[in-house]
Amino acid sequence: MIDEVLIAGFGGQGIMLMGRLLAYGAIYEGLEVTFYPSYGPEMRGGTANCTVVISDERIGSPVRNRFTHLMAMNQASVDKFSERVKPGGVIIYNQSLVETPPARTDVLRVGIPANRIAAELQAAQSANMVAMGGLLHVLRRISVPSLVKGLARVLPGHRREAIPLNEAAIHRGIEALAGKDRS
Repeated sequence: MIDEVLIAGFGGQGIMLMGRLLAYGAIYEGLEVTFYPSYGPEMRGGTANCTVVISDERIGSPVRNRFTHLMAMNQASVDKFSERVKPGGVIIYNQSLVETPPARTDVLRVGIPANRIAAELQAAQSANMVAMGGLLHVLRRISVPSLVKGLARVLPGHRREAIPLNEAAIHRGIEALAGKDRS
């Protein structure tokens, strides 16, 4: 089984952190993984996306043109990347920042109010971790303990005290999508 995940948003949303975290979570599950970042020319506010390929077998190339999953953190990412999701794939989008959901009917479209949930946690910067919880719920391949273990690898030292809050945000993201159709 192979999952080809594109995570996209704007600079400052923690897109690369999400990709690296997903990759480490997959590694801790004993899976093969590649991580391929792509940055726009700006640091904050510019475009950012990364590809994470997860497989039970060796991966020939990290480069993908089509994906099984898209995690879109903003409207621009939905608009730019929705057509690159394979039919039968999944588009997860941040309802807090996406006014026009993806129009495609040949994929599963799942909205998660990541920024709203992060605000409820009084941790606006954890919207990316809420989204990661939603992605974990849809992927069903990586456990929360493996992802939390990955947090210690990807967070800089001065941010590691936030691991419990990030774990709570991940759980809230899972809960937000629990019971939603994932056909």
